[in-house]
Amino acid sequence: SSQQNTIHRIQHIQTCLTMAPVSKASKKLFDYIVIGGGSGGMASARRAAGIHGASVALIEAHSVLGGTCVNVGCVPKKVMWNTASIYETLRQAKGYGYEFSDVKFNWAVIKAKRDAYIKRLNGIYDNNLAKEKVEHLHGHASFVNASTISITREGADAIEIEGKHILIATGGHAIIPQVPGRDLGISSDGFFELEEQPKRVAVVGTGYIGVELAGIFHALGSDVTIFSRTKQILRKFDPIIKDTLLDHMKKQGVHFTFDSKVTALRKSGNGIIVDFESDGQKGELEVDCVLWAVGRAANTKELNVEAAGVKVDDKQQIVTDEYQNTSAKNVYSLGDVIGKAELTPVAIAAGRKLSDRLFGGPQFAHSKLDYINIPTVVFSHPTIGTIGYTEPEAREKFGDENIKTYVTRFGNMYFSVLDEKEPTAYKLIVTGKEEKVVGLHIIGKDSDEMLQGFGVAIRMGATKADFDSCVAIHPTSSEELVTLR
Repeated sequence: SSQQNTIHRIQHIQTCLTMAPVSKASKKLFDYIVIGGGSGGMASARRAAGIHGASVALIEAHSVLGGTCVNVGCVPKKVMWNTASIYETLRQAKGYGYEFSDVKFNWAVIKAKRDAYIKRLNGIYDNNLAKEKVEHLHGHASFVNASTISITREGADAIEIEGKHILIATGGHAIIPQVPGRDLGISSDGFFELEEQPKRVAVVGTGYIGVELAGIFHALGSDVTIFSRTKQILRKFDPIIKDTLLDHMKKQGVHFTFDSKVTALRKSGNGIIVDFESDGQKGELEVDCVLWAVGRAANTKELNVEAAGVKVDDKQQIVTDEYQNTSAKNVYSLGDVIGKAELTPVAIAAGRKLSDRLFGGPQFAHSKLDYINIPTVVFSHPTIGTIGYTEPEAREKFGDENIKTYVTRFGNMYFSVLDEKEPTAYKLIVTGKEEKVVGLHIIGKDSDEMLQGFGVAIRMGATKADFDSCVAIHPTSSEELVTLR
């Protein structure tokens, strides 16, 4: 009941607030200490305590649970993508015979509603921990040794707790380049703090975060310029994806400055001046907002992992094996902090499987996440879905002679009565005589919702013949994937 939930939360808050100093002799011992209250840490803690009955402490430095995804990542981003998509639909509605005067968009309204939604999710996360009897400790964690964690927070003495097993799931943060005036720009975190829509935006970086946020700004009517170090976007994606999206974004009026490097930001009377170099030439651009989207780094700096004997790589990411083990016995890591498939569902799945292995008995002795064939979506305009190898990766792994591709490009029926078109392009990559599917890359309307089912088939080892044997659903875009020639 809601009353029980409220009681749970009050008890939980009291636990968090009464972190009295603990003498070394009376350090509290837990079966499992989880550092980080994001998607991976939460999933692992709840599985260990709720399903397997382990005593669990979860330490979170921020005032809210949920990590990047819930607070400044996929969840609020999807709300903004929905907002932009609705605006696009309203523009397209006239082509379907709808008549109305120009629609006005109020950024402040959706920001307030989005923030309220996130706050509700934070409360649900609090309740979930309380229900599973996970002890939620607020503060900064650092290793004393491989089994002891020190927790510090402002206005309170440090405490130490011990764990039979310890999980590092501290996530990552946006990188801000070391250039003069860097603080005049914002990261993806700052995007969600914007109180009003900037008219002119510079996005520095062309990974999926830069592309997604640039697409949202542009769809809502901002003038967008993207700075790219190379001549392409979405560098790690299949050529059919990145080339199709780049071509469409250009046609839509997004500006690109290729082979460029932003050298400084400075204030101007009307906004921010971006100083940059491109093709050996110096230039400047005045905008209202600069968004840094040049990558993310692991949150390992203040953990003192050396004290536990935990190895990190040259990017300061935690090094793990396939079972999420670190170099220190009984210390594990997963999620963005290990820099491998930085996706919320990956962290959740890895966290649950790890807790099963640690606390679930002999039947879970080999429980681990398979990092191959993980479906991924980019919420661009149009959306992208991808699973498995890209064509260059497949050719390198299996050899040119063992790879065949099936490609289709077509106009989605939705745009048949509209003047403004959007591209759709699909590629299926198969290997061997049996034509086993090893890669699928799709871009076009509704690709985000289309991929999940095909992902199941590909993980089950589907062949091209399996795809062909499925009767098409007409008229849909997805039918093109079972009628490829």
